[in-house]
Amino acid sequence: MKHIFIFFIKFAFQLIYINKMKTKYTERISILRNAMSERGIHATIIPQSDPHQSEYIADHWQVRRWLSGFTGSAGTLVVTDSDALLWTDSRYFIQASDQLNGTGIKLMKDGLADTPTITQYIIDKIPSGATIGIDGMIYSASEAENMKATFASHNIKIDDTFNPIPQMWLDRPSLPDCKIIIHEEKYAGESTNSKIEKTLKAVASQEAESIFVSALDEIAWVLNIRSRDVKCNPVATSFLYLSPKGSTLFIDNAKLTDETEQYLANCNVTTAPYDSIKEFLSNLPSNEKVLIDTPRTAIAILPILGNRIVKGQSPIILLKSIKNETQIKGTRNAMIRDGVALVKLFMDIEIRLANGEKISEVEVGKLGAKYRSEGDLYFDESFDPIAGFGAHGAIVHYSATEESDATLSPDNMFLLDSGGQYFDGTTDITRTVSLGNTTAQQKRDFTLVMKGHIAVGSMVFPAGTRGAQLDALARQFLWKDGLSYLHGTGHGVGHFLNVHEGPQNIRLNENPTTLMPGMITSNEPGVYREGEYGIRCENLVLTIPAFTTEFGEFYKFETLTLFPFDLNLFDTSIMSDDEIAWVNEYHSMVRERLSPHLDAEQATWLAEKTAKLTR
Repeated sequence: MKHIFIFFIKFAFQLIYINKMKTKYTERISILRNAMSERGIHATIIPQSDPHQSEYIADHWQVRRWLSGFTGSAGTLVVTDSDALLWTDSRYFIQASDQLNGTGIKLMKDGLADTPTITQYIIDKIPSGATIGIDGMIYSASEAENMKATFASHNIKIDDTFNPIPQMWLDRPSLPDCKIIIHEEKYAGESTNSKIEKTLKAVASQEAESIFVSALDEIAWVLNIRSRDVKCNPVATSFLYLSPKGSTLFIDNAKLTDETEQYLANCNVTTAPYDSIKEFLSNLPSNEKVLIDTPRTAIAILPILGNRIVKGQSPIILLKSIKNETQIKGTRNAMIRDGVALVKLFMDIEIRLANGEKISEVEVGKLGAKYRSEGDLYFDESFDPIAGFGAHGAIVHYSATEESDATLSPDNMFLLDSGGQYFDGTTDITRTVSLGNTTAQQKRDFTLVMKGHIAVGSMVFPAGTRGAQLDALARQFLWKDGLSYLHGTGHGVGHFLNVHEGPQNIRLNENPTTLMPGMITSNEPGVYREGEYGIRCENLVLTIPAFTTEFGEFYKFETLTLFPFDLNLFDTSIMSDDEIAWVNEYHSMVRERLSPHLDAEQATWLAEKTAKLTR
């Protein structure tokens, strides 16, 4: 009885704590509304963004999280004088529903037919003549300009100078001050001077003289610098101006060392304070033409440059996406070390479960980082691990917390999506494994996902093919069973850079970028049964030449990731001979490349996991 009493006492205090945490978000929204009222603002829009239009942002810029409590990496908060709503995509529906509960903020499931867009909602709810407030330093120019045009046709104005957060968020984290490091040419495969020269040549082809760069991964790539400013993304908080007359990196002095300053000077790059960018741009010659990539530049920058602006895509995006031979070789080597770490991890999980020991989702995530860190050239994880047991696997971007942490057991499947940042490459892999008992439905679902994975991975396609033309290959088998998934099938991956990068992708939405040799892209179809389990099977693939005929050049994918799929989850009765052969050939490659780096026990384990799949 005493233990039961203590349990209920702890439970009661936990509920009180949770309710108190939820109340603070209600209070913050109320303070925001007061600021809106003082400025005559009828609604404000707070995206998950920073002045660099980053996907993953430093704590200093986590304004939407601070106001709402929602921790997902994608989502936009809208606050009016009477309502608060948060739009997010299917990856976060379950997570957002839980985190917003009790805050008074309504979840808007973006992408569903019955969910209005943010602009539609505001037009319907806000009166003619009203003003919308946004912070112009965290809203991209292209998106803000489109909104302004749409709202103007309904007599609604946008004030892009509305930013009451500094006065509200008194204990706001400071800007990151991590030191930058040099990404050596032996890993990067190309010098900074060469990259700057290529970039400026491409800038000139767009009839501009210079370029202003906000995107942190572009800056890191072109200057061959890295840092730890953003968790899992080795970028440095900065702006960059490139010009044939000399270039300037806008970065806090605390982030520099004598070595890095000298390195930049040798590349004809001077440094200036991070917050001096507006003054610098305003003082450029009035006749200078500066290339601006509006989707990656804050709207607040545009009036500063005025008529100097030439709008166009940053050439760095495509240059960065096509990996050179050094980067490709490095990524292949990183995949070996990553595969070895995963062998150790999954062996550890199996041994603990077999011995009756408890192991939780959070522990698996920590163990994955531990085993990766034991490998050479390791820098960090490439994203927070998604370790989902059972129903948690159906939450596409699930993140285990102390409150949600589940213990693994043999009565369901386990999904692990994880990756590492190495000096010579970036990894991203998802495996779904059976921990014991499996059902016929689980095996069928897994095999349908794998049939789509194999269809993409083995495809040969002509030059000029776009990702949208391949996406249905991954979904076709699921569709026939009335199943689907709402996320994309593939995203570009950086080289010791952001795990998500463009310009290419594989998804149903149209993207004009074609798949080109040297691009590294994920191949990750899945299926998610809410409340039951989730399945995702992900490898990284490299686009390479296949052959040339009288009909032109043809490309294919080389699979880079090295770790087996769970043989216990395949239903060979619905697989073709070619699909079974693909699995066996892939497993043979995994065994051949990883075994020399394993001890005898690990090699034996891998041999069992890569045994021949038969009917």
